[in-house]
Formats: sequence, structure tokens, C-alpha cells
Amino acid sequence: MILKSATGDGSALTWRKSSYSTSDGPECVEVAAASGGVHVRDSKNAAGPRFAVAGPAWADFLAYVAPR
Repeated sequence: MILKSATGDGSALTWRKSSYSTSDGPECVEVAAASGGVHVRDSKNAAGPRFAVAGPAWADFLAYVAPR
């Protein structure tokens, strides 16, 4: 998996919160798809650090964590 630091403030990205979180749920991650990969951040600290992974690495991760 290739990790890289995401730059910018993320305002141009469309962030999506996990369906396992309620709208006021305090503990969750958010993801945003972009042409260069998928960005991930902590929903409690939207302005804080985040990282991005390449699309194929994200697909591998989802396949690993998906219920069988």
C-alpha cells in the first residue's frame, strides 16, 4: 500500500461518513474519492491530518474488511 500525505484543505473533496455511524456519532472516519486515490480523515477533526491511498490499494483494503 502506498501512503502519502494529502495536501490542501480538502474543501474541494466530497467527504462521506461511514454508514455505521449515526449523524451525531463521535467516532468515525470519512473518505473522499479523488482522481489520485482515496483520502481518509478523522470526522472529529476534519481540519486535521489525513492521508491518501491509491485506488487499487483502497479496493484491496475494502475486500479485506468486507463481511463475507
